[in-house]
Amino acid sequence: MGGFAIGATEFVAMGLLPNIARDLMPAAFAQSASTTTAHAGMLISAYALGVVVGAPTIAATTSHVPRKKLLLILLAAFVVGTVASAVLPSFGLVLLARFAAGLPHGAYFGIASLAAASLMGPGNKGKGVAFVLSGLTISNIVGVPLITWLGQVAGWRIAYVAVALIFALTFAAVALALPHQDAAEGASLRRELQAFAKPQVWLVMGIGAIGFGGFFAVYSYVSPAVTHTGYSESLVPFVLVGVGVGMTIGNLLGGWGADKSIRRTLVFGFGGLVVSLVGYGLTANTIVGIFFFAFLLGLTSSLISPAIQTRLMEVAGDSQVIAAALNHSAFNLGNSLGAYLGGAVIAAGLGFQAPAWVGVALALGGIVLTAVSYAVQRRQALRGEPVPSDTREIRTIPA
Repeated sequence: MGGFAIGATEFVAMGLLPNIARDLMPAAFAQSASTTTAHAGMLISAYALGVVVGAPTIAATTSHVPRKKLLLILLAAFVVGTVASAVLPSFGLVLLARFAAGLPHGAYFGIASLAAASLMGPGNKGKGVAFVLSGLTISNIVGVPLITWLGQVAGWRIAYVAVALIFALTFAAVALALPHQDAAEGASLRRELQAFAKPQVWLVMGIGAIGFGGFFAVYSYVSPAVTHTGYSESLVPFVLVGVGVGMTIGNLLGGWGADKSIRRTLVFGFGGLVVSLVGYGLTANTIVGIFFFAFLLGLTSSLISPAIQTRLMEVAGDSQVIAAALNHSAFNLGNSLGAYLGGAVIAAGLGFQAPAWVGVALALGGIVLTAVSYAVQRRQALRGEPVPSDTREIRTIPA
């Protein structure tokens, strides 16, 4: 439920950008709808930057707090930030509210992933991560399209009120249903911050931030891409359903693949992401192309997600809480970067297919960083240093 609510608060703006831009910046929208919609994409970037800032800060400073108590605190913060997004009157204030709403995102997913992995037992870390993330992907099938439709019919502010209600229900569900879990033994701010002294942590964060940005360069502007082809905005929720179905399938495959071989899952996922982005760039002037390749983008990007989070948790050693949260900092840095660059090429007059080519460049960057990370790991193994046992090949090398 928490993942479902987070998926709704993070992604619903992508289907309502024209509506938000028209309401908060009416004069600019009347002069240039496409430029103002691209400017409204800053709301997506603001939320993402909130995740980038909040994930490591909250995770590191609260690692000693029992997991259930911390999840309840974070859910209460989500309710407040989302209600503020719904009621504040100006674009600047809503921008600040979206930043605040993003602050608990990474810490929530990180703590929830650790709780799920603990409950599911040894050897199922990737599946535990995928289980929590499945709420987010299912939200893209059901929650985001329905709330997008609600926002189109009743107004985008009502859409955020609906999201806040889901967070409130999640708070009640966690309070009633989640077993008590203590914080990790010996957890401390100092131990969590040790993650930043490990080069592999920075490399894996770069994989997520740059590589995953390719997906968001396109996904952030799906709604105007549909209407730009001449079709009604009523088709947007159906495109979002397709993305959500792809994300759910990819997430489940990614969780299974991460427990088998993180490296192969990353290589296969990024390769598929590049193919999907190229296909979208070539066919986004047609509604069929948008539907098909948006589905593939959802599938291939979500295939990567559990692998990167599991990889981060492996390379971070004892800094498990901050590692689980940093994954979401990385992805949302990619969200912010992708949304910004995608909006920039649209605002420059290059059209709604142009973000796909930005995405290709970012995804290729993710492939390069993946290769660098594993090359560094192989050299460490040959020197006899301990390395994460994330593939069968690495397991054969004595630490």
